[in-house]
Amino acid sequence: MPSKKPDIEADMKTVPDRGEETTLMEPLLIGHTSRHRPELTDLALELAQKSAGFRRSLPEGVVSALADLVRAMNCYYSNLIEGHNTHPVDIERAMREDYSKEPRKRDLQLEARAHVTVQQWIDQDGLVGKAATRAGICEIHKRFCELLPDDLLWAEDPDSGERVRVEPGALRKRDVKVGNHVAISPGAIPRFLDRIEAVYGDAKKTETLLSVAAVHHRLLWIHPFIDGNGRVARLMSYSMLRDALDTGGIWSIARGLARQESTYKGHLQACDLPRRNDLDGRGSRSEEALVEFTRFFLQTCLDQVTFMESLVEPNRLRDRIRLWAEEEMRADTLLPQAGKVLDAVLYRGELPRGDVPEIVGTGERQARRVVSSLADAGVLQSESTRAPLRIAFPAALAGRWMPGLFPDV
Repeated sequence: MPSKKPDIEADMKTVPDRGEETTLMEPLLIGHTSRHRPELTDLALELAQKSAGFRRSLPEGVVSALADLVRAMNCYYSNLIEGHNTHPVDIERAMREDYSKEPRKRDLQLEARAHVTVQQWIDQDGLVGKAATRAGICEIHKRFCELLPDDLLWAEDPDSGERVRVEPGALRKRDVKVGNHVAISPGAIPRFLDRIEAVYGDAKKTETLLSVAAVHHRLLWIHPFIDGNGRVARLMSYSMLRDALDTGGIWSIARGLARQESTYKGHLQACDLPRRNDLDGRGSRSEEALVEFTRFFLQTCLDQVTFMESLVEPNRLRDRIRLWAEEEMRADTLLPQAGKVLDAVLYRGELPRGDVPEIVGTGERQARRVVSSLADAGVLQSESTRAPLRIAFPAALAGRWMPGLFPDV
């Protein structure tokens, strides 16, 4: 429960509408006649090729395990942008319902669990084709906020100190100011979101890649919800990129945005500004600022694909895992021959249990013990006791296996 009685409730009876026209957020697309469009198209095509090549380079079992880790990574960096630091190890614990006894840390774990749960829904095709629609945007917010603890469902007006409850999936019913930006009136939000859907909802692959930065900013500019807009925008962008590129969820832009947070927010603020001069497009907002943000966004995506590709390059990843396994076997925390099982799983993607005895050169009973020791260490997983074995990438080992993915504990 909140520590004090709220000063104002969200269910205000009147919703102000100042009659703003949707042209206020134009341009929504970088025009075909823009001198920057060829360069941005080349970046989009390079991203498509690089992302596809990265996914093709990995066995499907490794893709699935990596996507699990990336969800925790994406959650960590997206929340970090909001000033909430919940380490992926604590996120992983939250997914096992292992929560801290300290109330604030527990609340942040629940927040992280909510984020990961929404991304799992996206990764299971829950938002395909709907990410840039009014219904899809509200659904992201609803699914995220309805899983939050009550203490995180209250927003405070920085100027007045008034507190208002955040209703999952509900558009705001009051005016808001974010920094120097006064968002559109709440009554105007539905028509602005409908315009977003009309422009971006059915965009083809290349056009989606060229417009994902634009819709990311325009959604934040509209500021449709009392709170949670940043996370919704990043989850929406993640879903749009996943659909357009069939990423498999094995990379995310959130890490790149968080590592360049001041630059990211600087671009967002620049895109808020009105058109600079007669050479700056024909819309109300600056086309030059939108071009610069789009370039930054696509380059950041490319950087993250390159980074993840370098981390899981088969020989280097296998060497790091093999070194870890050798140390664990010397310490008697893994049984002998465990490294051979990990090698096989990495190479094949998944390993039938019946193949383990031959790989380790023992009988079935000892082979089961080797598998159990790896499962206990959290580095092997399977859907059932008879299902094939797959690699797992626990957050606690990311510092050893994938250095630089996120900070050490």
